[in-house]
Amino acid sequence: MPLTPEQEAEIAALRDAPRPTLRPVADGMERHLHLVHPVLDHGFVRVVDYMGDDAAICQAARVSYGKGTKSVQTDEGLIRYLMRHWHSTPFEMCEIKLHVKLPVFVARQWIRHRTASVNEYSARYSILDREFYIPAPEALAAQSSVNNQGRGETLSDDEAQRVLGWLREDATQAYDHYESMISQEGQQGLARELARMNLPMNVYTQWYWKTNLHNLFNFIRLRADSHAQYEIRVYADAIGRITEDWVPFAWKAFADFRLGGTTLSARGVEVLKRRLAGEVVTQETSGMSKGEWREFEGVWG
Repeated sequence: MPLTPEQEAEIAALRDAPRPTLRPVADGMERHLHLVHPVLDHGFVRVVDYMGDDAAICQAARVSYGKGTKSVQTDEGLIRYLMRHWHSTPFEMCEIKLHVKLPVFVARQWIRHRTASVNEYSARYSILDREFYIPAPEALAAQSSVNNQGRGETLSDDEAQRVLGWLREDATQAYDHYESMISQEGQQGLARELARMNLPMNVYTQWYWKTNLHNLFNFIRLRADSHAQYEIRVYADAIGRITEDWVPFAWKAFADFRLGGTTLSARGVEVLKRRLAGEVVTQETSGMSKGEWREFEGVWG
């Protein structure tokens, strides 16, 4: 199940007891508070708390208080200017705290984004649930022939079913042994901090993850990219939909200048100038490496 009965009761109590506040709130985000957004087969994302909105970004940029006489159109224009010129501090005035349930191998990739505060469920003190990520058959693919970090063609039906069988079998056996090791029936029982080493990487863990909007955008830019691993990309997509409701002006600027934008290297700018002048430029005459040229041609070719 995505949530334990205790977590469901806690969320129900929070949503049934709204409190008046004097702090600025974002109506779009208020609708997401404590709601569970399912991800993968047993995972989820939910907003626990947040601070700030589009107005907070503008307030920080102007180093002033309140909205003053500035119009909504001016606020949106300012946010687009800040995003286009890579200003970061105003976006750091907004923060979000998420409760995330995710497979351990996804968590180990996610934690590489070090600009966040994280508190993870501890298998030293508690027993992890018998829940494993088992991919859908269409998510199983062979190693890519062009990308050492990615997947390529989808596995055939027979091979996919064979792999799924092994994944289920291995995860079940590993968890059975984990339970047997920590059991104190007729034995001392191995300490949980040691027994956890036997758990598979597709077992689910949970954490609270808090970060500011600037670093959240960086996370989404990298992990929602089409080249990112599917299992973390679906989390980034879910968080992106929440963020769009939270700070719509900032999200639109982010989508235009980061997700939908391209940053050119100095060599890339030079090649564009030469092409606009009518010169035929190849990889050999561009001064770019093969990787740089492939990326450049993918956008500007």
